[in-house]
Amino acid sequence: LVVTFVLLELVEHKLNKKSEKILSKNKKFGPILGGLLGGIPQCGFSAMASNLFSGRVITIGTLVAIYLSTSDEMIPIMLGSENPNIPLLLGIVGFKIIVGIIVGFIVDLIIRKKEKHEEEVHIHEICEHDHCECHKEGIILSSLKHTLKIGLFVLIANIGISMIIYFIGEDNLKNILQNKNIFKYFIASLVGLIPNCASSVVMTELYVNTPSLITLGTLLSGLLTGSGLGILLLFKTNKNLKENLTILGIIYGVGVIVGILVDLII
Repeated sequence: LVVTFVLLELVEHKLNKKSEKILSKNKKFGPILGGLLGGIPQCGFSAMASNLFSGRVITIGTLVAIYLSTSDEMIPIMLGSENPNIPLLLGIVGFKIIVGIIVGFIVDLIIRKKEKHEEEVHIHEICEHDHCECHKEGIILSSLKHTLKIGLFVLIANIGISMIIYFIGEDNLKNILQNKNIFKYFIASLVGLIPNCASSVVMTELYVNTPSLITLGTLLSGLLTGSGLGILLLFKTNKNLKENLTILGIIYGVGVIVGILVDLII
């Protein structure tokens, strides 16, 4: 985890400013760029995207593409597992990017926003208002903090999962998660919306350690809606509640529908 997060911090420090410039200058291709950039393992990219959208630097479709493609803590958890499945990891990341790009373009086609008359909001003002750290911490310190934080979540998740399996029973839990009850996709997508890394940690740990208990579609339902602190920051920085709820509904709906389709096809 330490090595992984050092690498992620290096990527994040190098690309955040460049990503902002790329997205702001290429709004027409925003969903493509957003999906690709969201797929890069950056810890705070979804949060930065929320700020960019609130400042009307990117379109709503680009924001949706970033949220759907963001992998949050799934990548370091899978890489840090006992037997990391690299093809599966790359497949999930690539799939999330494709879904993000497609949905992003559809959203931009349907929801046309006239942004010329809107008051310009400066990203730096938003950042200062929300007391963001804005990379004040060094790479090593930030990496160690992330490692301790995620390590603690992994420990708690494993204890929680083990207790659930012990008290409910593996066979009973398998019946709940793998039967034809469509509600498991709604629950997984709802878990993914929890605005911190705990959701992706729990979903990934459950799939990696007990693959017989959770389907790939159920995992994707949770991972597609998991965008870390992005959604939470969106509600803090963007004052248009209807717009925020629309974005939340799109993300949640895509997570449920895609999860169902994946399990039907595979």
